Amino acid sequence: MGGSSELKKTPLHALNVSLGGRMVPFAGYDMPVQYPAGVMKEHLHTRAAAGLFDVSHMGQVTVRARSGDNTDAARALETLVPVDIVGLAEGRQRYALFTNDEGGIRDDLMIANRGDHFYVVVNAACKDADFAYMQEKIGDICELTLHDDRALVALQGPHAEAVLAELWGDVSAMRFMDVRACDLHDAHCIVSRSGYTGEDGFEISIPADLAETVCRRLLDHPDVLPIGLGARDSLRLDIDTVTTPVEAGLEWAIQKVRRTGGERAGGFPGAGVILDQLENGAARRRVGLRAEGRAPVRAGAVLATDPEGQDIVGTVTSGGFGPTIDGPVAMGYVAGKATAPGTHLYAGVRGKFLPVTVVAMPFVKNTFKR
Repeated sequence: MGGSSELKKTPLHALNVSLGGRMVPFAGYDMPVQYPAGVMKEHLHTRAAAGLFDVSHMGQVTVRARSGDNTDAARALETLVPVDIVGLAEGRQRYALFTNDEGGIRDDLMIANRGDHFYVVVNAACKDADFAYMQEKIGDICELTLHDDRALVALQGPHAEAVLAELWGDVSAMRFMDVRACDLHDAHCIVSRSGYTGEDGFEISIPADLAETVCRRLLDHPDVLPIGLGARDSLRLDIDTVTTPVEAGLEWAIQKVRRTGGERAGGFPGAGVILDQLENGAARRRVGLRAEGRAPVRAGAVLATDPEGQDIVGTVTSGGFGPTIDGPVAMGYVAGKATAPGTHLYAGVRGKFLPVTVVAMPFVKNTFKR
């Protein structure tokens, strides 16, 4: 980026600045990495109460069948993802993956059935490419709209329901992955009970011109703090175009109906590779790692079975300090023989090999309302 003038701004940019957000370039947008409280306090506050995140840089897309039959849109989407969309009930949302011909992951996304159309949320860095890809592959069957007229915020944490209930009492009836339309402070919004923090919470799509009014109303609550990208990205899911869903440990997202022997098995990009790995396993696997001591293990560190680093079995893909568990955590990909929780490995850090242990994920238990 040549300068901040080239960066896009979300509908909440002025609010983010007024709240003291430290703005940085992210996915082509000027985004708050943290607020005056700081990343550590923001992380812990979201775990203890409720945090409000501006995620308006993400892509919001409506997918509507040109025939008027929403099942046609569902079947079209199933040609792009290894997920059961036809069986997704109205008012429900499902995690999905765009895969490529080699079985790798182009992007992960959320797909919601809104009755007469599907509402899709894709990641910020990929949204233009994702939209173009959808247009190319299913544009003849579906009318696609990428919305720049809506903001998107995430209200996350154990107090999120109580906070939102002050604006909309019916929120308490929603369970994890439910999607509803509602009016919040006179703004017609789409609310899903979901989010990427592992905490209970909601993602709220708001008309752009009313977004600041709604967010200020939420921030008026004493339990709510604004939270920046630093806390949201304390540890991200490590996937890319050369990693398959099975290698990433995401086979739970592929329903039985899309697997070998299922009613609508295959039919998505990379199906041959992915279905084979579902049946026979993958050569490598994403794992969680806990390091001894306080020193974090960073992305790029090699993983070995011995303290001399002779038997290399994998690589760390992300790592940092986990405020909730008060210690360093990391994720990486390792060979099948080293994937079992409790396996002791050694990570290469500044010329030394430090002990780490493979642990089950998530590092902190999810608190979704089922």
